[in-house]
Order: sequence, then structure tokens, then C-alpha cells
Amino acid sequence: MKAFEHISMGLLMLLAAMDVSAQCAMCRAVLESDAAMEGVRVSEGINNGILYLMGFPYLLMFAVAFYIVRKEIRRSKLSI
Repeated sequence: MKAFEHISMGLLMLLAAMDVSAQCAMCRAVLESDAAMEGVRVSEGINNGILYLMGFPYLLMFAVAFYIVRKEIRRSKLSI
């Protein structure tokens, strides 16, 4: 049952990430088309913000995975 939960959670995360990246691409395209009128600095700032917002969930998932792996290693050392 745990394998099913892990697989379903992984698929759910992948599907959610696809929607987020699609929104970022749309946002970036609109900003690049408006760059000629309002200036390039605004679009560069928004693009950097998009990259930051896309990177933070991966950092959070890495931290949770690191915590779980570390906890499992400690548990296996205690049971031996």
C-alpha cells in the first residue's frame, strides 16, 4: 500500500508542476511582448521572480526527502 501512495503522490506532484510551468511561460511571453513599451527592467525582474518561485518547491521537496532519508537511516541503525 505504501508503494501505491508514493507513486500516486509523485504523479500528483508532476501534474501540479506542469500547470505551474505553463503559467510561467504564458506570463513570460506577455512580459516579453510588453518589454518594448515599458522597458526591459520590469520584464527581467518578473522573470527572475518566476525562476525563484519555480525553484522554491524543489528546495522544499529536497529538504523533506533529506529529513525522511535521515530518519530512516537512524531507525535502521537502531534496529540492527
